[in-house]
Amino acid sequence: MSALEAARIARLSDSAYYIPDFITEDEESKLLQKINSVPPPRWTQLSHRRLQTWPSTLSKSNTLLSAPLPAWLQDPIIHPRLEALGCFADSPHQGPNHVLINEYQPGQGIMPHEDGPAYYPLVVTVSIGAPIVLDIYEKSGGGEESGCLDRTPRFRVLQEPRSLLITTAGLYTQYLHGIEERLRDEELGREGICNWELLGNAKVYSAGFYDRKTRISLTYRDVLKVAKVGNSMRFLTAGR
Repeated sequence: MSALEAARIARLSDSAYYIPDFITEDEESKLLQKINSVPPPRWTQLSHRRLQTWPSTLSKSNTLLSAPLPAWLQDPIIHPRLEALGCFADSPHQGPNHVLINEYQPGQGIMPHEDGPAYYPLVVTVSIGAPIVLDIYEKSGGGEESGCLDRTPRFRVLQEPRSLLITTAGLYTQYLHGIEERLRDEELGREGICNWELLGNAKVYSAGFYDRKTRISLTYRDVLKVAKVGNSMRFLTAGR
């Protein structure tokens, strides 16, 4: 991913990249309109947030039913921008085939977790609506049940509206990530935020905090196993 070298988050221990203003304000507005205009059944309401899953949820065997992503999730994020970066060039399908859209209202978050083996070890996240801090934790022996909510994050990444964050390699497999349930993100500055030097407008956070507003994330991944619908309705492992 040589095209991304200028975007590498140098203070992280493994491969991660951050690009501010990956999409324009007009593109952000159009995405928000699309996300908020889908039929209500498209939303899954969880205890701490709600989400959309495109083109469908995975089966119990971590298999995706083959179907294209809607055009508004492809252009302009996949075509042409992710293609130009080449970040999915080595993944089985040479591009993302699955998108999760998570909405985080003030005070909402997600416990430290890992994305697991269903996906190629690369996650691309576009943030829209508002900024938020992503906390990254070192794994301990107990994995997700090891009490990470009571631990201090090893790294903190500030995701600005319209930004792109890519995590891959050891950062995907050896760490947990989560979003703290809080109304305000604090201790913002060069010392505490590992992508501070890459921010598009660090002056916005010069007070060292911000009060959260509703933030939406679009998480693009490549599901390894895809079920192709045919006469036999068999599940096949897809690849090119």
